[in-house]
Amino acid sequence: MSEAQTPLEEFKRATAAAVRAIAERDDLKIEFDADQPGLQGNWARLPQPSREMKADDVAQVRGEADAIALRLRHHDDDIHAKRAPKGQTARSIFEAVEQARCQALGARRMAGVAANLAAALEARYRGKGMEQMSEKNDASLVEALRLMARERLTGEPPPKAARHVVELWRPWLDARVGMDFTEFARTADDQEAYAQVACKLIADLDLDLGEDQSDDRESKPAEVRQRGAADAQATTEGRPQDAESDGQREDGDEEVDGKPLPGSGGEQPAAPGQPRASQHWPNRGLGGNRGPAYHAFATDHDEIVSADELCGAEELSRLRMLLDQQLVGLQGVIRKLANRLQRRLLAKQSRAWEFDLDEGILDAGKLARIVVNPEQPLSFKREKDTQFRDTVVTLLIDNSGSMRGRPIAIAAMSADILARTLERCGVRVEILGFTTRAWKGGQSRERWIAQGKPADPGRLNDLRHIVYKPAGAPWRRARKSLGLMLREGILKENIDGEALLWAHTRLLQRNEERRILMVISDGMPVDDSTLSVNPGNYLERHLRDVIRYIETRSPVELIAIGISHDVTRYYRRAVTIVDAEQLGRALIEHLAELFDQDEAPTSRQMNKKRAG
Repeated sequence: MSEAQTPLEEFKRATAAAVRAIAERDDLKIEFDADQPGLQGNWARLPQPSREMKADDVAQVRGEADAIALRLRHHDDDIHAKRAPKGQTARSIFEAVEQARCQALGARRMAGVAANLAAALEARYRGKGMEQMSEKNDASLVEALRLMARERLTGEPPPKAARHVVELWRPWLDARVGMDFTEFARTADDQEAYAQVACKLIADLDLDLGEDQSDDRESKPAEVRQRGAADAQATTEGRPQDAESDGQREDGDEEVDGKPLPGSGGEQPAAPGQPRASQHWPNRGLGGNRGPAYHAFATDHDEIVSADELCGAEELSRLRMLLDQQLVGLQGVIRKLANRLQRRLLAKQSRAWEFDLDEGILDAGKLARIVVNPEQPLSFKREKDTQFRDTVVTLLIDNSGSMRGRPIAIAAMSADILARTLERCGVRVEILGFTTRAWKGGQSRERWIAQGKPADPGRLNDLRHIVYKPAGAPWRRARKSLGLMLREGILKENIDGEALLWAHTRLLQRNEERRILMVISDGMPVDDSTLSVNPGNYLERHLRDVIRYIETRSPVELIAIGISHDVTRYYRRAVTIVDAEQLGRALIEHLAELFDQDEAPTSRQMNKKRAG
């Protein structure tokens, strides 16, 4: 039997034909691979079915195929774009209930489609570990709303894997938006009317739609607050600073070097709402930026954890397998990158030659000039050892919600490729991640509210800094930990400035002569809780101050890789990649550039030279 006649190929052809028929799109192109299923233009991506053609796998692939087909048939992008809110959580809810509508229209008419969709949902939620979710958060809220909308539209109960999450939310949601679910059932055939009900549901949940209609700063999403950043800053400039902020040193070196990150131990926490006595957050002293000095309202809820503390061994193995599936197509990149960079580094570690000496080994390359002019003296050369500086590289990865999906997968693959490559070259690598413990503020915000919401609270969320791979651990021991980035619920808010300081402090404590910090991020810091009660540029200004400090006053070399976002407006050394296929070139070029500059003076040395 030829490859074209195998059951697997027949199944793919039949599935593709069914998608085109349901979607009523003959021009639709369909591919099967290990990436997440999705739709872009007239290309549909479906999961790669297993060769064993197990019943569960087949049903899952068919369910994902039916979901894409129904989206194409019943969804209008223009209506969706016109009605979609701007806030991140609000938009996620809007998208989720629209998915429920499109799939319900097909499930109500075709029993086979209904069964396929149910199987796909069950597999998806099981893969996300929804059964283990025991707390309410924005991610579980979105899925609960989607499944409750589906339940009202089709009469189907939630999948077993997500039933617990739905029941966690059901009493609260029924009390607030129960009538909106009834309206969903009435308007399901009219996307415009359904979208209006979806916006009403979001408003009933007290989630702002992203329109600049309210004067309540606390309820506005970050996108709206940014428009008023200049006004907020102007107001702040007229406000007197507290005594400790006014007394802040202009020289920021001693405020960072050797100091532990807030929440990492080694110092007593300040009173909630007050800047810490050690003031190791760079502020106005670095760039003349005016505004309130950066501080945290409380730091005793911050945490620094190892990846294996956040996930069981079995779950980590499953997540690592998912990452390996996405790395299959990059094995060639890994080998080429490792070989090229290894050759480059080993060449720097090998011997070099001194030329034009009066004694040593005769330099045969200079004999031609003796033939031309016999009076020219002989030239000799001597072999010498070159100094290759002991090096450590820290990779700091943005673990925020905006990185969800393909960006975080690219980041995890970057970390994997880099760790393997540099380890082969004898360079130590540390892999760190940063996020928060909660959406929109955690225990810090609750304490602030309990204390009567004092003014200028500073950072109002609890940090979560994750150690995926310590510098001293070999890659083989830490490889499973990288899969944690793909786990649902890990990615939340991002407070980049403090994360950068944390990674920087860890590097300063290393003994290696050369220290390099590489940041992988998708843009500016965002924490709704903090930005709702501080100037709109509060986090971004602190990030810029930290970057300026490291780039101009620290021996640590800093470079950034932007995932689908240009980060050159923050970092002097930066590159942007949009897909995993660009990883190899981006990493080899910029790492090689750094190591080629091994003998170049540091920024601090250059600054001293200018001062002299």
